[in-house]
Amino acid sequence: MTDATPTPELPPTPVWAPLSMIERRALGVLVEKNKTTKTPDTYPMTLNSLVIGCNQKTNRDPVLELDEDEVEETLTDLMRRGLTIKQQGGRVDRWRHLLYDAWNPSKVELAILAELLLRGPQSEGDLRIRASRMDEIADLETLRTLLKHLCERNLTVYLSPPGRGAMVTHGFHTPDELVALRGSQGPVSAEGTVTRSASGLEAKLNEALAEIAKLKERVTVLEAK
Repeated sequence: MTDATPTPELPPTPVWAPLSMIERRALGVLVEKNKTTKTPDTYPMTLNSLVIGCNQKTNRDPVLELDEDEVEETLTDLMRRGLTIKQQGGRVDRWRHLLYDAWNPSKVELAILAELLLRGPQSEGDLRIRASRMDEIADLETLRTLLKHLCERNLTVYLSPPGRGAMVTHGFHTPDELVALRGSQGPVSAEGTVTRSASGLEAKLNEALAEIAKLKERVTVLEAK
């Protein structure tokens, strides 16, 4: 009697450490610039250009007002976690992301993640249009296939049942943030769509979370001093 061939063990599903609002914004800006720039003069990015990108008033939610110290400290923390690297040796230091190595996404998957990091929770329809600025996504079915793979790896999370009107976010929220975000979704209708209980609630929640993140960063700086 021969021994049965052992069933190979599936790799564990990754559990990602949460990212602060400023960390999400910095990484999103780095990916966006990496994907949309055509010259080495703009990527890797200088600290000044990163600050401008983080505080940009378009394609960002919420709008932030960060200074160089806040952004540089954030980039240094991300570097310790293997998510960014500082490029030295030129007239000025430059920064680039290491997310292909850290998260192992495809090019278009990273575009999806970058858009979620820059704007937070959004509908599948909005996400497809916005992420296509960086890498084309043909239609909603293509997006849903990509999101399925990302959700299997905990890189994205559905806040409401998949289907028409579904809301999705990235997988780097704290548990408390996820509870609050899911609570901001209205009841699900018979057709599977989500009814919002209050207009602009998501934007207000993101603004509050951003303010909390900024206060925590300032407290950390003051404690260090």
